[in-house]
Amino acid sequence: MKSIKEIDIINKRVFIRVDFNVPIDSQQNIMDDTRIRAVLPTLRYALDNQAKLIIASHMGRPKGKKSHELSLKPIAKRLGRLLEKDVKMANDCIGPDVKSLISAMKAGDIVLLENLRFHQEEQENNDEFAKELASLCDVYVNNAFAVSHRVNASVVAITKYAPVSVAGFLLQKEIGYFSKIMASPQRPLVAIIGGAKVSDKLMALDNMLEHVDKFIIGGAMANTFLKSKGYDIGKSKIEEDLVETAGLIMEKAAKRKIKFYLPIDAVVARRLDPEAQTKIVPLQEIPENWMIMDIGPASSLLFSEVLHNAKTVIWNGPMGVFEIDSFSRGTIAMVHNVANCYALTVVGGGDTDVAIHKEGATDMITYISTGGGAFLTMLEGKTLPAIAALENAEKTYK
Repeated sequence: MKSIKEIDIINKRVFIRVDFNVPIDSQQNIMDDTRIRAVLPTLRYALDNQAKLIIASHMGRPKGKKSHELSLKPIAKRLGRLLEKDVKMANDCIGPDVKSLISAMKAGDIVLLENLRFHQEEQENNDEFAKELASLCDVYVNNAFAVSHRVNASVVAITKYAPVSVAGFLLQKEIGYFSKIMASPQRPLVAIIGGAKVSDKLMALDNMLEHVDKFIIGGAMANTFLKSKGYDIGKSKIEEDLVETAGLIMEKAAKRKIKFYLPIDAVVARRLDPEAQTKIVPLQEIPENWMIMDIGPASSLLFSEVLHNAKTVIWNGPMGVFEIDSFSRGTIAMVHNVANCYALTVVGGGDTDVAIHKEGATDMITYISTGGGAFLTMLEGKTLPAIAALENAEKTYK
């Protein structure tokens, strides 16, 4: 992929696709601007080089219809404060009004386009919509790793029509860290995989068997593996149709001499309720009508020991229902285990990211990916469609 640094952008219309899909409350207040801050280096580079900066993003799932709640107007205000520049807000992302606004731009001006997903054609990867977007710019920059696993017009089809298509700093950083952990990692490489379902991460688990030295499995997905090993796990959530598959994954790991670690104790409750009575029990003593909600303290200690000699750690997915305080301690312990290990640590996944920020441990993690779905797609060993589009864009910049 070409970088934005490799081309002349002085006085050019530079269209930068970012991911500003940030949490906003009912009063239109931004609750977390991490994704906005993550793209600032690329935006500042473009401004320092006197580009006419056109920024595009989506927000939520408006299903092709305009929605006040999903407008990017609050983003324009926050971005203006962060860049200490005036950010003009367009009333749409295509159309005559947008073209008129952009034609009046001077070097150093910034225009934020309205939510791309107000047009259904965005998610349909529609060529005509992509042509409209491409007509706004001289240079297209993909700096939206978090949506690069989507086949959307603003990250895939647009590369066929933009005069030149390049990568932004954030996209390059994401791909660079992924290469470090999967293509040429310092070993031992430990993968920590949590979350709700084996089915969501089955392909990632299978692919990582070719790369990792140790697996740590937590979250509700661990229940399916425990069931495969013959544990009676009460009324815990499992995927019955994947119990046999879980067993096969562990067999493959054993044949490759990959260490495979599952929880040894659990926090259990009768129901998913903040007020529910909880117990900490060994796996062999889970009451008949109780459910596993989190890993227990013995599991946290075991997993800490597993990470003791790690040189590279990759983590995706929480250890329990961490949104509820009484079921959050396993994930919190894992945050500190990862933060305190002497290794290159890369974390991906929205829920995991939230837990790390909540614990104030962001500065102790080597890299926190901005993309959950895109990160998981790469763990599956797949090429992201948007990356392939950039690599295949046979454009000559003049």
